[in-house]
Amino acid sequence: MTGTARNKAQQLNAAISSAIKNFAPPDDLNVAEWADRYRRLSPENSAEAGPWRTSRTPYLEEPMRAFCDPKISNIVMVAASQVGKSEFLLNCIGYVIDQDPASAMLIQPTLEDARKFSRLRIAPMIRDSKPLREKVADVKAKDSGNTLLQKAFPGGMLTMTGSNSASALASIPARYIFGDERDRWAATAGTEGDPWELAKARQATFYNKKAVEVSTPTVKGASNIEAAFYRGTQERWSHQCPNCGEWHDIRFNDILFEHAEQTINRRKSFTVLSVNWRCPSCACLTSEAEMRKQPARWIAANPDAHKKGVRSFWLNAFASPWMPWTTIVERFLEAGHDPEMLKVVYNTLLGELWEDRGEIEDEDEIMQRREAYGAELPDKVLALFCGVDTQDDRLEYEVVGYGRFGEDWGIQKGVIQGRPDSEEVWGRLDDVLDHVYRFANGKGLKISMTFVDSGGHYTQEVYEACRRRQPRRVFAIKGKGGADIPYTALPTKVAIRGSKSKCYLYTIGVDAGKSKIMQNLRVQEPGPKYSHFPSEDGRGYDAAYFAGLLSEKLVISRRGVWSWEKIPGHLRNEPLDCRNYANAACRVFRPDFDAIERRLKGAPEPPKKAAAPKTTRSSSHRSIFDGSDW
Repeated sequence: MTGTARNKAQQLNAAISSAIKNFAPPDDLNVAEWADRYRRLSPENSAEAGPWRTSRTPYLEEPMRAFCDPKISNIVMVAASQVGKSEFLLNCIGYVIDQDPASAMLIQPTLEDARKFSRLRIAPMIRDSKPLREKVADVKAKDSGNTLLQKAFPGGMLTMTGSNSASALASIPARYIFGDERDRWAATAGTEGDPWELAKARQATFYNKKAVEVSTPTVKGASNIEAAFYRGTQERWSHQCPNCGEWHDIRFNDILFEHAEQTINRRKSFTVLSVNWRCPSCACLTSEAEMRKQPARWIAANPDAHKKGVRSFWLNAFASPWMPWTTIVERFLEAGHDPEMLKVVYNTLLGELWEDRGEIEDEDEIMQRREAYGAELPDKVLALFCGVDTQDDRLEYEVVGYGRFGEDWGIQKGVIQGRPDSEEVWGRLDDVLDHVYRFANGKGLKISMTFVDSGGHYTQEVYEACRRRQPRRVFAIKGKGGADIPYTALPTKVAIRGSKSKCYLYTIGVDAGKSKIMQNLRVQEPGPKYSHFPSEDGRGYDAAYFAGLLSEKLVISRRGVWSWEKIPGHLRNEPLDCRNYANAACRVFRPDFDAIERRLKGAPEPPKKAAAPKTTRSSSHRSIFDGSDW
């Protein structure tokens, strides 16, 4: 071999050796590992600019690993502010661009939000992370495929849009769907329907699709992210108690604090003196510093959802390394009793859903009141009344028991499916009204009076049904709102269309009745004006009942007019109406509790007095008895 040939061979070998030495096979990383190796936090968006460290936010490691789990197709994160939910989204997007490229879509609440997120978050991430900078051409380069709302890269493209842009959501196939701030999205994308479902339809052809949705929570019952969370594994970031060893997520209800306050220039100022976590299991107090050193992990309430490919996570600011507990408490104290400020604190810091009920507890707390009656009727019930709400496809009813001093008991809540113009439906209601409800000793009561709502599309049918049942004290009612409308008044007679007959119609002031119900629910101890509810299965007092009972709140307009409005997320108010009508029936009937109790106990009647002058009270207002049931 000549010298020239030998030199060329040596150069070729050196080049091959260098190529082999510098060859790097595709990285086999998950999102967390990729972020630790390549992601840099941009100085304009982070107080801790520089290399990303998953160890700084350990609660994000599992959601990022879940993104690479082939068995998981949907990831849900409900998160307060300052916990890194946006960084979680950015890490997933960066991973897609660099490691597993395909078409991707990032959806913000509005198109303007999408532009802002692209400019302030996506662009800096690409600029400051080397592998992304190498794969996404500069926006100024000719034919770069890089625009404000589209970022092209080898093997795919990231498209950013708003939830209200139906054309963008419906036109681009996407393997990856990222939904940011889901609870702020438009209810419908133009006339096309739910934006999230519209976007997910773009994934139909991908067997390895991924959908990620994140948001701070908003209003209970009206929160998209809440509904998505409950379809998943329902995981919460939990810490181990240093005293008893049990695991719990840290919630505001378990935070105990001491504070001092002073008033300066008519404004209150707060100083938090101490903050501790009270373990729900052992009630021992632990400081923030100690709890941050305790082992922590995700604990799932619904692990079977993993088999369906849905993992869901819930985080609040108590987990954040950037948010001291004292700051959270101070924000809570500063909000005072301002509902709008409290809503912000609950959503963005406490990571909890907001529900404005004034002084009324929420339905979960009211449900805790439920008690085992041990019989159809508790011993203190002395009379029964029924309220019936009429809908186009059903009748809803509640049988309520009443005792002395305004104390009441829910007895039976039910639904009779079928149109109110059907005799079969009214026959099934007769079964409820004619039933003898028994005490533990075998004695019983029947319903004394029933009020049936005549509003809606079946007014004449209600009139006719009530006319036929008038001897059993079944009366039509008409609810009327307004602060100046009395709760009950004497009935009027109304004509029934197509008939010479008339029926009695009571007009009741529903606003006054709702106030009475809410006043009773504020009473905390059994006794006068306390409302009882049964815990036995089959009585109808489930979560849906209490959501309906507490579906409205009293609000004041700018003109100073008070009115009842539905709480967002509480669409059904039939339980509230049924209770209102039953209460009105009791008020109209005015049962003689002394006489009823004597008869129930078999006590002798008091000596008859001289005949009293006649009154206008109708004899039909005496309670109904069923033979030996008194």
